[in-house]
Amino acid sequence: MPDDALIHDASQAMPRLIEIMRRLRDPDAGCPWDIEQDFATIAPYTIEEAYEVADAIERSDWAELRGELGDLLLQVVFHAQIADDKGLFQFEDVANAIADKMVDRHPHVFGDESRDKSAEQQTRDWETVKAAERAARAQSGTLDGVAVGLPALLRAFKLQKRAARVGFDWPDASHVLDKITEEATELTEAADALSPEKVEEEFGDLLFVMANLARHMKVDPEAALRAANAKFIRRFERIETLLADRGKTPDQSDLAEMDALWDQAKSEERR
Repeated sequence: MPDDALIHDASQAMPRLIEIMRRLRDPDAGCPWDIEQDFATIAPYTIEEAYEVADAIERSDWAELRGELGDLLLQVVFHAQIADDKGLFQFEDVANAIADKMVDRHPHVFGDESRDKSAEQQTRDWETVKAAERAARAQSGTLDGVAVGLPALLRAFKLQKRAARVGFDWPDASHVLDKITEEATELTEAADALSPEKVEEEFGDLLFVMANLARHMKVDPEAALRAANAKFIRRFERIETLLADRGKTPDQSDLAEMDALWDQAKSEERR
């Protein structure tokens, strides 16, 4: 029988978690579900847990954030254990790789460079170091290294940010607004006359330009859309509450009534 002392020792936080995952993945005595997983099957959970961390922060729920960070950490440990099982690398290699990267990218903290620089200058220095790292990995293209697995809106934002670094950018937001008008017109025309595939293409073009507008206006498009989603949920739930006071549900109402209640919900928020 394996020694269970470590898995019950709360004073050994990281070694304990790593050992728990090793036991879960043990081919002879582990959990059948955990044993069957691989990088690809776990990746969606990793993305989901990252968003749940962001959600807890958005709601300022610090007790939940602690738990969500643990869930996200488990994903890292899970991937590292799969890699260990395959003989690729171990958790220690993951931790040391990011530690080395942080030291290399902060010579003003861990080296002899001056700390007398703005956050903006540090961001430029960071990007210079990352560009050198991409070059060392033979990623010579401007857009190389922007992760395919990012949410599409965030990836559009990052692709445009990369292109802007080499001068491929509109000079100011007014030009982006003109492009949005152009793309919206093309989408309207496509909706009336073109195939579903072409309509989808034109819609994608409009979203892509909207992401560019966010960049010019220094807005995080993902955060902005999350906030809009939260506002919609909040106001629609208020509509449901107001309808319930009238003994009704949304499917027993109509657009005119719900639109009026939406305006009421907006008005209440502004008081």
